Amino acid sequence: MEERAGVLDDLAELEVFRTLLEPTGIKGIVVDCPDCDEEHHVDWALMQANLRQLLEEGQTGRHEPPFDPDPDDYVSWDYASGYADGVAAMAEREEPGGEG
Repeated sequence: MEERAGVLDDLAELEVFRTLLEPTGIKGIVVDCPDCDEEHHVDWALMQANLRQLLEEGQTGRHEPPFDPDPDDYVSWDYASGYADGVAAMAEREEPGGEG
């Protein structure tokens, strides 16, 4: 049950990341693959599909990474999370009664 809640949280976070980063040209998330010891560049829709498959089946299938992706078009989960936190902090400051 705890793992399911974590995946649901990841899906919600992913949607925030996509909403904030896609308009800036970011195409998705880069993840380190422990199986092949390489980075995989996963677009937003595929990452969402992987998380939903994990919810439904308990595992994700293998997917081919995009052909010759530009690494500058993808960010790590940690980067996306920090970016979202920064945007939220700025929005909080700009609200009436905020610190800024």
